Amino acid sequence: MKAVGFTQSLPIDDPNSLVDAEVPEPKPEGRDLLVEVKAVSVNPVDTKRRMAGMKPAELKILGYDAAGVVKAVGSGVKLFKPGDEVYYAGSNQRPGTNSECHLVDERIVGRKPRSLDFAQAAALPLTTITAWEGMFERMGISRGGADAGKRLLILGGAGGVGSIAIQLAKRLAKLHVTASASRPESIAWAKKLGADATVDHNKSLPEQLGGEADFVFICTNTDPLFPVLPKLTAPQGRICSIVRTLKPVELAPLQEKSLSFAWEGMFTRSTFQTPDMQAQHELLNEAAKLVDAGTLSTTATDNLGRIDARTLREAHRRIEAGHTIGKLVLEGF
Repeated sequence: MKAVGFTQSLPIDDPNSLVDAEVPEPKPEGRDLLVEVKAVSVNPVDTKRRMAGMKPAELKILGYDAAGVVKAVGSGVKLFKPGDEVYYAGSNQRPGTNSECHLVDERIVGRKPRSLDFAQAAALPLTTITAWEGMFERMGISRGGADAGKRLLILGGAGGVGSIAIQLAKRLAKLHVTASASRPESIAWAKKLGADATVDHNKSLPEQLGGEADFVFICTNTDPLFPVLPKLTAPQGRICSIVRTLKPVELAPLQEKSLSFAWEGMFTRSTFQTPDMQAQHELLNEAAKLVDAGTLSTTATDNLGRIDARTLREAHRRIEAGHTIGKLVLEGF
């Protein structure tokens, strides 16, 4: 089967940074689904793993987000059958989705929203899981509206996770949302999704915010933001970041206001095979219902065409440039 991967970490302008290849089609066992991949999307984590200095002994296939059709199932599968249309974000412990067929544990797979095509659906899983878990599980925001009117600051509001977080915060939690965005097009995108206000993350955030936020969701580089978090967050407020720090950070300044800080890593359940791993299946199914009801919208902004090394290199190049809005998708082999 066709696949795209790499054998060494190289700059994206190098034609060998991502290469086309032929690899054996895997066979599902246990609770695995073998999915015929129809579309994928590309995330910053793809570029980070490509440039992590790895020298794999064999081709390393990247890719997390996918939408496709179940082709075959393992003997322990309970939730799906061949022919089902699905979407999911995969695992960082297994080969990625940039291949014609892909193995994935059914417990982290959802039924594709009926109202979306495969490319539109492929834009959603990783960012939806990350935003949902970060806001509703790590920070404990009520998605039923019990926190209505409270203030949420989303740092990195026009990116993939921020684009979903704005929608969840406005349409489910009923929060007042301020999103950081610096360019006219990213500001327009954040407001289109429902942000009540925007701030420029290149300028002083405390001066722009005009008051403290009850919740702060960090969807961008965490290191430079840590020193200002006590000024941005209201007493007893909650902070969550999806981007690990590159150096040690000082937590003591959060103590005076009794601020809570949490990390969100959407691969935690699949990596550690947690007892509640199937929560991601249920989350994606619920999100699909919200999409079909018109409550959530896809964040796909650009379809780059067929899935191959050339188009994936272009997607990685755009993400590394730091100016993407929403999600980049690719469709078909």
